[in-house]
Amino acid sequence: MKRCLGVDLRKPDYVEYHDKEWGVPVHDDRTIFEFLTLEAAQAGLSWYTVLRKREAYRKAFADFDPQRVARYGKKQIEALLKNPGIIRNRLKVHAAVNNAGRFLEVQREFGSFDSYIWRFVDGKPIVNRLKALKDYPATSRESDALSKDLKQRGFKFVGSTIVYAHMQATGMVNDHVAGCFRRQPIIAAYKNKLNEATSRAGI
Repeated sequence: MKRCLGVDLRKPDYVEYHDKEWGVPVHDDRTIFEFLTLEAAQAGLSWYTVLRKREAYRKAFADFDPQRVARYGKKQIEALLKNPGIIRNRLKVHAAVNNAGRFLEVQREFGSFDSYIWRFVDGKPIVNRLKALKDYPATSRESDALSKDLKQRGFKFVGSTIVYAHMQATGMVNDHVAGCFRRQPIIAAYKNKLNEATSRAGI
């Protein structure tokens, strides 16, 4: 079974994440907020470091409910900074709480964060054809545009590299390498959903 380059088979939880989640289009707002928070926490670290702390993050950040996180005050923030289960970086913790508030603002403006963020890829995944590690981009024109817009809206820790990793994680970009067993099933599943939606709309 061929997987993407760099997937460490000695790390079962990392393999499971690659096999079940990475690159699958996400349209649930709470899950989108989860990945935004985790990707920001990853800044300067490896994704595996954050992945191992994911359950602790879910408990610490109210199962990634942005309404609850946005209400975190000094008491909750200080508790987070003492929580050994998460990355205790003051800037990143404050960014998570700040971003929850900005997330709610976007929801109010666009009806959902999903409606807002997928506009940056015209509502459908970008499918890249990658063959080697050197082919993986760190940023893209779309991540540059999304990063710039998020910053203008007051989000923190949303540089283009972090945003591109978020787009990969949530399926806005399909960066599974050519030959990876997950690449085509994700493409096929998306096309099936699109065809179903078209049929229901009578188009």
